[in-house]
Amino acid sequence: MAYWLLKSEPDVYSYDDLARDKKTDWDGVNNNTALMHIRSMNKGDLAIIYHTGEERAAIGIAEIISQPHADAKLNDPTRVVMTVKPMKKFKRPVTLAEIKADPVFAGWDLLRIGRLSVVPVPEKMWKHLEQLSETAGA
Repeated sequence: MAYWLLKSEPDVYSYDDLARDKKTDWDGVNNNTALMHIRSMNKGDLAIIYHTGEERAAIGIAEIISQPHADAKLNDPTRVVMTVKPMKKFKRPVTLAEIKADPVFAGWDLLRIGRLSVVPVPEKMWKHLEQLSETAGA
């Protein structure tokens, strides 16, 4: 199993929208590196949903429930999507400021390549993010 972080503008599609919808195709990704990451996902992988914009925080966990496939809404086989379903909203969001201040996250693509909308999450960082979401904020 692999771990991922998926970014979304909460006013476009938030974790609460995903919880309401029960599942969705994760679409709208244009960047070649992000699309490469989607192509390497597998059913059963887990993803942190991260809100960008004003929030800038990890909000909850979703499960990848399909293999990557061409976006049916587009006539472009290179534009892939995968289907996700909500698993658990964090007790509290973990902010970007907290992540930047924590040495466990040093070198992570979220911090190195901030504009990338899909990034892998090393298992050590995943577990630490989950722990932070259970504790009182900074």
